[in-house]
Amino acid sequence: MKRRITTALLVLCTVFACFAAIAELSGKWKGSVKMGDGNTIPLTYVFKVDGEKLTGSVITPQEELEIYDGKVKGADFTFKVDVNGSPVPSVGKFYGDSVTMVADLAGQRLKSTLKRVEEKK
Repeated sequence: MKRRITTALLVLCTVFACFAAIAELSGKWKGSVKMGDGNTIPLTYVFKVDGEKLTGSVITPQEELEIYDGKVKGADFTFKVDVNGSPVPSVGKFYGDSVTMVADLAGQRLKSTLKRVEEKK
């Protein structure tokens, strides 16, 4: 009986730790993506996590794109943005101090690593 209670408590603590960790994804993250033509584009992601729902925006030098269909599961997350009227699915993984992202832009896999933007106080 003690073993079952201990196991249940460990599972429960792990679940709460995952939710607490992924909640830290909320905030502003910066990185860049290298395009197929060799150009590098700076990107800023603003993530907002509410339970398993992810919203926010992606800021490019030309525009701000709204994140939609965002889902969070553990340290992994997915979302879409529209680029020129076409959905661009993205997948990411949260590592605490960094985020890795892969976006599928018309069959081209664009990879980037993001770092948290330090807020000035």
